[in-house]
Amino acid sequence: MALTFLLIQKLINLPALFNTRFVMAQKPSIPKGTRDFSPAEMVRRNYIFDTVKGVFQRYGYLPIETPAMENLSTLMGKYGEEGDKLLFKILNSGDYLKDADATLLAEKNSTKVTSQISEKGLRYDLTVPFARFVVQYQNDITFPFKRYQIQPVWRADRPQKGRYREFFQCDVDVVGSNSLLNEVELMQIVDEVYRRLNINVLLKLNNRKILAGIAETIGQPERIIDITVAIDKLDKIGLDKVNQELAEKGLPQEAIDRLQPIIQLTGTNAEKLSVIRSVIGSSAIGVKGIEEVETILSTVAAIGLSLDVELDLTLARGLNYYTGAIFEVKAKDVAIGSITGGGRYDDLTGIFGLKNVSGVGISFGADRIYDVMTQLDLFPENHAATTKVLFVNFGEKEALYALGLLAQVRQAGINAELYPDNSDKMKKQMGYADKKQIPFVAIIGDEEMNQQKIMLKAMQSGQQQLVDLAQLIEIVGA
Repeated sequence: MALTFLLIQKLINLPALFNTRFVMAQKPSIPKGTRDFSPAEMVRRNYIFDTVKGVFQRYGYLPIETPAMENLSTLMGKYGEEGDKLLFKILNSGDYLKDADATLLAEKNSTKVTSQISEKGLRYDLTVPFARFVVQYQNDITFPFKRYQIQPVWRADRPQKGRYREFFQCDVDVVGSNSLLNEVELMQIVDEVYRRLNINVLLKLNNRKILAGIAETIGQPERIIDITVAIDKLDKIGLDKVNQELAEKGLPQEAIDRLQPIIQLTGTNAEKLSVIRSVIGSSAIGVKGIEEVETILSTVAAIGLSLDVELDLTLARGLNYYTGAIFEVKAKDVAIGSITGGGRYDDLTGIFGLKNVSGVGISFGADRIYDVMTQLDLFPENHAATTKVLFVNFGEKEALYALGLLAQVRQAGINAELYPDNSDKMKKQMGYADKKQIPFVAIIGDEEMNQQKIMLKAMQSGQQQLVDLAQLIEIVGA
């Protein structure tokens, strides 16, 4: 009787048991706006990182790294109101609600509650943490300080094509120098990086001082942030919606009307500068911006760049910390947002207590560059061939012999591996090499060991030849 009751009880609980197992067996996933990368994809991404890093080092920049999370006091207020909203906040450890105001919780006032339950956040970019780094270690670094940094950043943005919540930036900055030669050098870096990657690009140039001069000229100097944030969206939302946003920000219609011929200005760089000088010539800061752009363009013309440079007076770069020249790079052959951007910032370290230290930098968006290169099929054909030669495994004796040869092949700088399981048939081992796009397979049996030779097969052509170790290294390493 007791046994019967126990059996019935177990049967009754079966649905719950099945449901638990079903939940546990659900396919795992990752948050929207993030991505996993396979080995083949990582090889391609590393090709981009290595190319960019090589150019940075060529120009004398040194690497640093900063933590993924920063104090919110470091991040907040540096990117403007819209940027602050896109910061990922990290809940305090333990009972994060213990110090939260009950009234604010009841009112669901998330903005004010956040400061009570979160002290840290994921970095939004690499520039603000860099400024914090410079101030914190100012006595340990040499100015001008030239650094590069290749790390991920996070933004709580709406995921869409070419826009991710987690993505890598490749930043290069120089701080502690006011010279416009730094801007020119960054343009040279952009030119060389994209020439090496074989991406046809357009570099757009503007100056925040010119934008400040425009704001003065239309009688709205205090609205410079509203104006720059709005016109920076011109390519994304169009002129009508930009004007609508300006009106919503409180700009009078007369000021918006005076802005129209400026943001729709066309012609050569020289023609644009001539027109804008006639328009904002009474603004001292505006004239200073024009002079800086003229200096940069004349220097670039003297040294010669292979990329096209266009003065774009609608370019604003929405981040509030820019104060001088600003850059944006777009791929000509793919409809995607900017793949590189940056500019001059005079006040960023001052926010952290180090005054009068100007800096300028640019950031390469590795994820968008990857998307462009994938779409245009620009990666080298052998990008996935991380292993150059695979040694087939016929048994313990053959494997031991191959291991001795492998050591010498690797010492010669060739990526090589031995198939681990001698129980797998030749067909499976060859299939492994084929799927990994390994260009050569080394076959060693009793006959090859007796002759101290190796049967080397080229996977693409199927051609086989009997070679010694020196010949294998020469062929595979070519």
